[in-house]
Amino acid sequence: MISVDEARARILADFRPTPAEIVALAEAWNRVTAAPVVARLTQPPADVSAMDGYALRATDGTLHATLRVIGAAPAGHPFDGSIGPGQAVRLFTGSVVPAGADAILLQEDATRDGDTVRINEAVTAGRHIRRAGQDFARGDTVVPAGRRITARDVGLAAAANHPWLSVHRRPRIAILATGDEIAMPGEPIPPGGIVSSNSHALAALVRAGGGVPTVLPIAADTSEAVAAVADAVAGSDLLVTTGGASVGDHDLVISGLQSRGMVVDFWQIAMRPGKPLVFGRLAPQDGGVPVLGLPGNPVSAMVCSILFLLPALARLNGLPAGPPPTVTALLGQPVGANDHRADHLRATATTDAAGRLVVTPFPVQDSAMLRRLALADALILRPPHAPALPEGAEVSVVLLDSLGL
Repeated sequence: MISVDEARARILADFRPTPAEIVALAEAWNRVTAAPVVARLTQPPADVSAMDGYALRATDGTLHATLRVIGAAPAGHPFDGSIGPGQAVRLFTGSVVPAGADAILLQEDATRDGDTVRINEAVTAGRHIRRAGQDFARGDTVVPAGRRITARDVGLAAAANHPWLSVHRRPRIAILATGDEIAMPGEPIPPGGIVSSNSHALAALVRAGGGVPTVLPIAADTSEAVAAVADAVAGSDLLVTTGGASVGDHDLVISGLQSRGMVVDFWQIAMRPGKPLVFGRLAPQDGGVPVLGLPGNPVSAMVCSILFLLPALARLNGLPAGPPPTVTALLGQPVGANDHRADHLRATATTDAAGRLVVTPFPVQDSAMLRRLALADALILRPPHAPALPEGAEVSVVLLDSLGL
């Protein structure tokens, strides 16, 4: 068995970001930039007023002075001329500041009387003027490559005059559940069978990670059925299987895919839950599809997906890839010593009176208890051979909400 860190490193080493594609700005949210977004213009393009009021020379803006209003410059209609001594031009927020002006008199600090305006509050040179290029200049990188695009980035790219953006193609992830005993939700359940939850949970996780899932029909417990999947996943960036990765007589994922040229990189990880995890690649000499074989137990499959599938999706999307982010919390109850496997305890999270995060593991950590996983707020990370810890001890945790799960 290998460690969690080594398994993740070996998985990530086998992936590269997907190719770039061009999408409309309206479709760019939550995609990952494949190239920097460079401003095509300067913003603001000229000195503009930050407030409604009057443009004037600061030297004329003394208390109680009266100026002659020689025109107006609504936003989008710059004043055609310049301001001289004793003159002012009516402005509005976003109006271009006329030549000769270096100050703004706020409309609430002015009294207008026909073609004259009286100053009720002395002005300051430069105040309430947004200088040309204050936000960004033509040629500036406004959104870097390798960034997941937020709604704010969409607005910034629009302001920089980009109707299209170059983004990484969404990773295509094929998902295969195996086993004679499982049925899809709503289908007849065979005698002694169960409903498959893994395919749907994994599809949701793939979407949360920025991928496009394709849920394949359940494969029967025969090498031939599993082998046939090799043809169905051509063009995918990753095949994820659940079940059939253990050591039972009917666990045929490895043998079935090996018959179609899969080379196994590793099998079995020193972790709980999720020990029987397989990683390899179909026909690697031809650049075939990578294969991540997850355990069949739903909790094991989800924990392994958090630790290995989400980082792989990040790498495919062109994002930094590594372990899930952790925070420090206090134990809400004691935990026993750990054995040679890294443990990932499902836990609830609360805050104490001092505002500190407190995590309490469920008393039973069975890898088939999907309801408790759904109720969990966090995974408590327990390294191999970790000693027993009392209530109140500090531990590292992964907050599930922070992963969008």
